[in-house]
Amino acid sequence: MSVDNVTLQIFANHCSAAAETMARTLLRTAHSTFVRESEDFTIGIVTPAGKTFASPFALGATWFVGLDYANALSLIDEYHEGDICLTNDPYSGFVCTHSPDMHLWKPVFHGGELICFVAGHIHNTDVGGAVPASLSRTLTEVHQEGIRIPPAKLYRRGELNEELLRILLTNVRMPEQNWGDLKALAAAMNTGERKVHEIVRRFGVDTFREGAEDLLDYAERQARNVIRRIPDGEYFFADYMDEDSDGGYPARIALNLVVDGEEITFDYSGSDPQLASSINIPTGGDERHVLMMVGLVYVLYTLDPTILRNAGLTRSSRCVLPEGSIVNPRFPAAVGMRSLGTVRIMSTIFGAFAQALPDELQAGPGGGGPLLNVRTTDNRTGRRVMANISPITAGAGGSAAGDGTEGNGANQAFFKNTPVEINEAETPIRILEYSLSRDSGGAGRCRGGLATSMTFQVFSPHTVLTARNRDRVRFTPWGIRGGAAGKSSEFVLNPGSNHEVDLGNTDVVTVDPGDIVRITAAGGGGYGPPEERPAEQVLGDVRRIFVSVEGAQRDYGVVIRGDSIDAEATARRRAEMAAGRGSGFFGHSAARVAYETRWTRRAYLRLHEMLGRLPVHWRFYAKHRIFESVEAATAEGEEAADEALEQAYARLLALNPELGNALDPVR
Repeated sequence: MSVDNVTLQIFANHCSAAAETMARTLLRTAHSTFVRESEDFTIGIVTPAGKTFASPFALGATWFVGLDYANALSLIDEYHEGDICLTNDPYSGFVCTHSPDMHLWKPVFHGGELICFVAGHIHNTDVGGAVPASLSRTLTEVHQEGIRIPPAKLYRRGELNEELLRILLTNVRMPEQNWGDLKALAAAMNTGERKVHEIVRRFGVDTFREGAEDLLDYAERQARNVIRRIPDGEYFFADYMDEDSDGGYPARIALNLVVDGEEITFDYSGSDPQLASSINIPTGGDERHVLMMVGLVYVLYTLDPTILRNAGLTRSSRCVLPEGSIVNPRFPAAVGMRSLGTVRIMSTIFGAFAQALPDELQAGPGGGGPLLNVRTTDNRTGRRVMANISPITAGAGGSAAGDGTEGNGANQAFFKNTPVEINEAETPIRILEYSLSRDSGGAGRCRGGLATSMTFQVFSPHTVLTARNRDRVRFTPWGIRGGAAGKSSEFVLNPGSNHEVDLGNTDVVTVDPGDIVRITAAGGGGYGPPEERPAEQVLGDVRRIFVSVEGAQRDYGVVIRGDSIDAEATARRRAEMAAGRGSGFFGHSAARVAYETRWTRRAYLRLHEMLGRLPVHWRFYAKHRIFESVEAATAEGEEAADEALEQAYARLLALNPELGNALDPVR
């Protein structure tokens, strides 16, 4: 029997409050800044079948709404009171999505019956592996990304598994930090168990069991109600990561979004093959894997902020995830930078939905700003330091409702910034500037949000920076309905000096004492023609140092003399801009426009047809050889490029006649 609506709402509030109490326990006792300041963690209450039905509303990362623990739960033979289980292996149950994310779950019993699990994860700053912080796009297999522990018991009937803990801490760079965060998460599990027992005493065990399922059902109904508002049809969009490997070619995510009544299909069949780098997204082919559903959850929440955030939201949707692709790689593909791939999945989803609901959704969200880790030595004490100093956040896209949010890229998991004072107190660096980046937002009637920028100096030799998720140098966030693309991100060593180095998308770099580093994220895309933005608003942006005087004239057609608008010159400049404006829905960067004159949708269809006939372990290699040939022939025109594509494929088949036998079917 279902729980009545009034009781269900009260029950939902109690469950959310229990999850929030767990989260606050974790926040107050964690050791690393990345957990206690940036809040890279999750907390949830989970049904015995593994479905998350309650989580905090405003604490922790927002990417994991409705996380499904089912496969991981099944890998433990039996559960007892006092058990706490652990895993960080991306390929064991596919609940963990890269090795730094350590998941714990604890069974909760009532009268000897398992009634739920309390669960959560923390992002460890480091879990060992080839590079400090464990993550880099240069890594090519999961074995390089730190220690991996398949589902195991950290506590057995309340007793700590010392042997397992010793193995874990022996393989990481800052064991005391990892153990501190792990103890904090275990404390959150114990808090959750206690709060669940309080809820059961208040509502009864039958209402608890039924209420959990009813909350999932209610979220599903809410999602279906929202989806019915979206016009039926197919909406195609593709987006890119600048490089598919260290110094490689663009990595493409292609989505065909199909809306049919109250259900949605996300078809990723046109996306690139799995990469010989760590940007792959480990889904195991799960058609509702949490990382593939983040964009959907954000869209649903934008359209209806009252929805419950649990696993029921995703029941109305499914994904097509070709095996051996970037969205469903085969073991042992590296997956540590799956966060960059997921960010691009989200922007692709937003681009598809924007075509269906252009007046309700935003232009392209910014990106390219890393989660920045520093490994260095404190010169005063000789202590080694491994810390995440802050997310470098991007701007959100503009929309019909107004300008994009500054320094909050709309899809960056709601990470919080770490105060400068805490960074400098805990890490031996000096932050010289932490600000919004002027002119970074895409121009539009509603401007894209500005990106953040950080400049800092290091003082110790052999300091290693790991700038995870560096991107958006080449393919920047797109505008819509006449809006312009956001400005690109930057990573510069010793800016303005004789030793300035543009680091591009480098994500691991060693710097010397006295070196200065500046990192800037990308701005959000603009909405609507920039020349339609009220000139007084542009002047206000200039006064707030959001837009430069030069940018006002160049991007908005507003000519400013002194502290006032030159109305006549502005009218002329804006007329010129309007006359030269194209009619396309999307406003892409010049780099993307140039790229897609060569790599058209038709060319990509042919490329993926070819790659799909090859064994998975050949596809990345084949893609690179084909790209080399096409780029060499581009100067001779589109027909020459098409011919080069065919010739490159023929040469690959000639290397091994068996490749022509379609060892893997076209997917």
